[in-house]
Amino acid sequence: MSALPRSYNPFAEDEEEDVAPAGPGAAGGADRQRYLQEEVLRLSAASADSTTRSLSLLYESERIGVAASEELVRQGEALKRTEQMVDKMDQDLKTSQKHINSIKSVWGGLVNYFKAKPPETKPEQNGASEYCGNSKLKEAMMSSKEQESKYQESHPNLRKLDNSDNDFNKTDLVSSVQKDAYPKNQQLRAYHQKIDTNLDEMSSGLSRLKSLALGLQIEIEEQDDVLDRLTKKVETLDVNIKNTDRKVRQL
Repeated sequence: MSALPRSYNPFAEDEEEDVAPAGPGAAGGADRQRYLQEEVLRLSAASADSTTRSLSLLYESERIGVAASEELVRQGEALKRTEQMVDKMDQDLKTSQKHINSIKSVWGGLVNYFKAKPPETKPEQNGASEYCGNSKLKEAMMSSKEQESKYQESHPNLRKLDNSDNDFNKTDLVSSVQKDAYPKNQQLRAYHQKIDTNLDEMSSGLSRLKSLALGLQIEIEEQDDVLDRLTKKVETLDVNIKNTDRKVRQL
């Protein structure tokens, strides 16, 4: 005769049928939990890599900004030397006009004799210029140049090939934030600390880029003023040269 049910409760069989699959279900729940943990680690690793790439691009943008600033400063030096040359040419032209008046007539010579001499401009030594751009741009360039080593370290084609970035068991990734603010899982905690460190550095980098942009704006505006002033001087010099040439032809 078949064995009696484990319970005389009429719902016992239904309950046993519901409880029986608990073993495989528990195994499935463990697998799902492990899958979720792996997915969290994968997403955290992807986020850490993304912030690292963004930080590398930020360093590169900063390096390009410094190069553009240096080129703009060199352009300012060229403008300053050009303006000095135009001033020197204008001074020489006035001297030439004085000599032409002396040659033209005795009266012109007497006028030149009693006429006050025009002030002479002292040329720069060997044409050298000490132009260095506005102070705001200079400070921004100095601050950004200090990050050149970080650019070298972060650039994928320049950095040394090692696995130090993937060793998340090292203690050098521990930030000033309290450990309680991070997950207890060591690997996940390392990813979060790496992301926080990258975000902090990105914030500082964006602040430096902003300073560079403001310095460039001021420098461009100042050079625009120099260009306007230089254009007027060149136009005046061109008119004086034509007048002097006409006087020479009349001698």
